[in-house]
Amino acid sequence: MSTTVPRPHSTRPARRTAAPPEVAVPPDADALPTRFFVAGVAACTLGVALFLGLRLTAWAPHEDETLALFVGRKPLGAMLETVLGHRGGAPLHFLIAWSIAHLGGSLQWLRLVSAICAVASVPLVALLGAKLAGRGPALAATVIVSGSWVLLFHGVYGRMYSLFLFTSLLANLALLRALERGGRSWWFWTIATVLMLASHAYGALVFAAHGLYVLLVRTRVREWALHAALVFVVGFPMWRSDFVLAHRLDVGVGRGGAKLNGPWSVLQYLRQVAADFTAGYRIALTLAIVGAGVGLWRLAKTRPRSALFVGCMFGVPVTMFVVGRFGNSTSPETRHLIFAAPLFALCVGVGALSRPGRWQLVGAAAVLALVPLELHWGHSKTPALYDGEPHVRVAARHEASSLLAQISRPNDILFGFDPLFLGAWERGGDVSGTVVPRADPKLALDVLRNTAKPLGHALFVFDASDNNNISPHMRIDLQFPGGNGRWEAWTFGPFLILRTLDPTRDVSTYLERARDAQLVGKRLDLGDADVNFDTVWRAQLRLKRSQR
Repeated sequence: MSTTVPRPHSTRPARRTAAPPEVAVPPDADALPTRFFVAGVAACTLGVALFLGLRLTAWAPHEDETLALFVGRKPLGAMLETVLGHRGGAPLHFLIAWSIAHLGGSLQWLRLVSAICAVASVPLVALLGAKLAGRGPALAATVIVSGSWVLLFHGVYGRMYSLFLFTSLLANLALLRALERGGRSWWFWTIATVLMLASHAYGALVFAAHGLYVLLVRTRVREWALHAALVFVVGFPMWRSDFVLAHRLDVGVGRGGAKLNGPWSVLQYLRQVAADFTAGYRIALTLAIVGAGVGLWRLAKTRPRSALFVGCMFGVPVTMFVVGRFGNSTSPETRHLIFAAPLFALCVGVGALSRPGRWQLVGAAAVLALVPLELHWGHSKTPALYDGEPHVRVAARHEASSLLAQISRPNDILFGFDPLFLGAWERGGDVSGTVVPRADPKLALDVLRNTAKPLGHALFVFDASDNNNISPHMRIDLQFPGGNGRWEAWTFGPFLILRTLDPTRDVSTYLERARDAQLVGKRLDLGDADVNFDTVWRAQLRLKRSQR
């Protein structure tokens, strides 16, 4: 007869496992059937894709898009040195622009990348929302984000903000997965975080919020610390780029700056951010903010760890804005917090669907009713995105770019990254790669000093239709004083092109001609001429001080 020998009790302490992601689950969190959830997310994704595809070229080319492609024209090493060592910014975005420029692409290619990132972000919003709050609120958040100006506008804007949204969503999802599963999942978070940091300087705020959340929930802290250290080391070029950018724009700790100067100004800024995430009309915005507050409270009651995650993602940037200093030449805009748009929308969705029964139908109807208000708000901010660029301006822009393609010489000195220069380059013109920045006197002087001498002709472009003008109009009345025979001038609708008759040869002469050109712009009441004149004047002061 056999007997079963009892196994001895182990004296080893049980291995500590990760805490469950939530301590309480609301009863109706996932009441929405999966098939309806998938269908709704697919409809939102398709809607965003159709809108961006149809409006990809509706908005006029912008100087910041020109900047990316002109910097991308440089050889890879020179481009990286410019971005990491002189300008600062988003290395991944500039690497994409470099690839497009060297593949023979155009601005439409760069915008297509933004559109792809925006479209790909829509299902990620749904996945993140479902993980944090359930399928119903996640679908509501997806609907809200899909109609928001911040997504649709930056989906056709050839800059880094859609890329930043996409990579931040990947990083958020990867963190939550890694905290649940550990092991190899941390490598996904590491890669996604490095890509996010390379997409925008504000990725550092998301990185900090992740660290704060891990420390507060006290789950897999050691694993996170090891991979965070790896991110910090691998991301050193991005930290260097961010430091360069912060130094250029006078960003640091302490009060100051034109926009954020104290808690009240921070609240006003956050109100504008919430408006651009949803709709800025008083009643709609008030309801959205109240709904978000109710949603966050509901999350705290039912899914405390989800609420803590959202709180960290909101709290870190708000703290930075309160204690930070932002130079007069820059200040945070809505686009800098684009990573928070899905979480704000999720809180609104949770608030709208927080009460069971028929009230959920009312909340769902309110979410759907918000979408046309979002579209109307977006139209009020950037009408050209929805209506298209006026035909008369399109024709004038094409004519002006064609002229520049004919008259451009490789040793010209261009002032500002004007889209007309980009248009001339896309038309096959031998357009110079030497561009003097128009908003940074130090960088402008550095560019001039590092350019081979003698300097070539100076080229300037003015736009009477720019919204920065007191009274934008589609035709420029040229009353050109002649400048003692120093200039050639052409007008095309709202555009004025000036070129010096003779090469400028040295830095001092170039700055004198640049000052004279901006005086012409000031006489014509062109808004940017004031800012540009200040840049030239400050560069002249720097040059004089260095020559003493």
